[in-house]
Amino acid sequence: MTMKTLTIIRIAHSSVLIDFDGHSVLTDPWFSEKEGYYHGEPYGILLEDLPRLAGVVVSHEHYDHYDMEAFQAYPDKQVPMAVIRGTAQPAREVGFTNVIEMEAWEKTTFGPIAITAIPGKHGVPEITYMLQAGNFTVYFGGDTLLIPELREIPQHFPQIDVALLAINGLQIRSLGNQQVVMNPEDAAQLCGIIHPHYVVPMHYTFTGGPVSDEQTLKYAGTPKELLQAFQHFVAERAPEASSCILAPGEPLVVKK
Repeated sequence: MTMKTLTIIRIAHSSVLIDFDGHSVLTDPWFSEKEGYYHGEPYGILLEDLPRLAGVVVSHEHYDHYDMEAFQAYPDKQVPMAVIRGTAQPAREVGFTNVIEMEAWEKTTFGPIAITAIPGKHGVPEITYMLQAGNFTVYFGGDTLLIPELREIPQHFPQIDVALLAINGLQIRSLGNQQVVMNPEDAAQLCGIIHPHYVVPMHYTFTGGPVSDEQTLKYAGTPKELLQAFQHFVAERAPEASSCILAPGEPLVVKK
């Protein structure tokens, strides 16, 4: 029996390359910066160094997750791109022709990779995704909050190899410190619900810059504090899950 390989490479923020034995999916492309939006870390893979993609999944329409102005430099304009319904226009405007609009629990395929849209909740409409190929299952959580609908996941996907979860607990000061992203404890609680074998934290080095961070945004801690808290809560709430902190460009390789 031929052994299959799953490789996860964190690029930056919520941009991750998920490779199923040579078939790669990019999540939430963000390859530029502007005032108020900074990665806080280097790119693990530059845009021009991306492999040929089997597809792209986009969780929601915010610039730091759906950066089509920069991503239009990607040469294959026929690459399939899954987005939440009603948000195809930015991709189509820059030339992408195979944009698939989805709602929660709808399905599509990128060649051999099965894609299922999963519920999500953020400051704008959001979906998250389950990706499956070669006996591997990967959950990409975008930057959703922990919501009751995510408790349905184990009914549909009882075995998850890797979960990619945001942890910065972003709050919006102007909205009374309204939380719009999971914090480390929320992410660990979700691990206790969906039981991934590995969990990779993401979305924890982002910064709005000194002015925005002082006036607009609030985080659940510094990147170091977020990672420490995440590891603590995963060990406490989901001890069966292995937390894997990946530097940009560092691979997690899983074989079956």
